This record gives sequence, structure tokens and C-alpha cells, in this order.
Amino acid sequence: MRGVTIYEHDDVKEAIKLPENLYNDNLFCIQRAVDLTIRLCILSKEQWTKYEQDKFYFALYLKEVIWERKEWAKK
Repeated sequence: MRGVTIYEHDDVKEAIKLPENLYNDNLFCIQRAVDLTIRLCILSKEQWTKYEQDKFYFALYLKEVIWERKEWAKK
């Protein structure tokens, strides 16, 4: 399952300020996962995201935010 509950510390709060298109894509995935969970349904295999096609964009934004915070701390 893609949606993961995480503790939203300051770095995470900054990183989730994604560009609107990525934010909307992520929100759609979370809403679909919640809907399927509530209805006790499983997404059909044809609709599964293949690992090669998945986008791990949040991790990239989080790494960037952490790097920037550390750089500012050095100054």
C-alpha cells in the first residue's frame, strides 16, 4: 500500500508542500486507498502500480528539505 502514516515533524511539513500536480496525484492515491480499505476491497491487479512506474517524489523533496535545513544550520 502506498499510503503511509508518518509523524509530521517540521521537515515533513515543509516537504509535503509539493507542487500542485504532485500533491493532487498523491491525494488521489491516498483517497483511493482509504476508500478501498473502508469498503474492504482490493484494487484489481490491472490497476496496480508497477514498481518501475511508481514515483517516490516525496522522499526526494524530504531529502532536499533536510539538506537545506542542514546547510542553513552551518551558516
